[in-house]
Amino acid sequence: MVVQNACMMSHLIRRYFYLEEGEHLLSCVEICAGAGGQALGLDMAGFAHRALVEYEANYCAVLKKNKPYWNVVCADIHDFDGTPYQGVDLLAGGVPCPPFSQASKQLGKDDERDLFPEAIRLVGEIRPRAVMLENVRGFLDPKFNEYREHILKAIRNLGYKVHVKLLNACDYGVPQLRPRVVIVSIRNDIKSEFEYPMPRPENTATVGDTLKKLMGANGWHHADDWAIQASKIAPTIVGGSKKHGGPDLGPARARKAWAELGVDGGGVANEAPVENFEGMPKLTKEMIALIQGFPPEWDFGVKKTAACRMIGNAFPPPVAYAVGKEIRRCLENG
Repeated sequence: MVVQNACMMSHLIRRYFYLEEGEHLLSCVEICAGAGGQALGLDMAGFAHRALVEYEANYCAVLKKNKPYWNVVCADIHDFDGTPYQGVDLLAGGVPCPPFSQASKQLGKDDERDLFPEAIRLVGEIRPRAVMLENVRGFLDPKFNEYREHILKAIRNLGYKVHVKLLNACDYGVPQLRPRVVIVSIRNDIKSEFEYPMPRPENTATVGDTLKKLMGANGWHHADDWAIQASKIAPTIVGGSKKHGGPDLGPARARKAWAELGVDGGGVANEAPVENFEGMPKLTKEMIALIQGFPPEWDFGVKKTAACRMIGNAFPPPVAYAVGKEIRRCLENG
């Protein structure tokens, strides 16, 4: 059944904040936590975070503000010691994507931002029952075959069965094209087999259905007509670098795709269009967050540029939830 309005994704997210009868929380350590997309999805899947490691101070502030009970460790991953967390159920993280992103120089192991070696170090120190690492589609490019196999072999040598798959966010309730590589590793003593979540693209809302309520928040007369026109999913939300200019919805090709949905991708608005607005509206940061799969109450702060980068660089919570539930099922049956 297709989602019919902007609130539905929030309801979908909220209803998973409780566990089913007989279930119990599993433990988790997360690295490169960002603004909490993956952490929120894993939290909904029943993983209690013993620690979330994040380097950027403004990201740490967002995590602490939204989830005061989370143990946020604002530190460089190079300085994080995993040994106090030995034996947790899951080590998760979204290691930086620029070393493999087609929007960057794709330097791979030669990029100083490559944190796969640190992730592997922590796998060895913590010895979790499962590992979940995500990255961009470029990680699978042929030019990285040798380095990719080096990474996967290192995890296998630590005693894990390794699974790699490209997942599309639009198959799991997120209304945008957002392919991400998700690496799931299960410790060899777990006998149950892991399987990636079944794609359900028929359950994903269009951009119009997702944003109709927010677009009409200020009484815009054309909100209903706009929602009908925006009858597809969005191109990938981009985060960009803190070194570059203000917020927008991506390069020329992405802006063209947004224009086909009736959205001006050349910037980000402070508020929804007013009653007599004419033309193509811009999205607000709240709208962008909803397209990324965050619940409306998730607070990214008041600074629009910083918020849009946090949102665009995040892993969609519904995808993390879907994968997390399958990891949980595997561990509980193991």
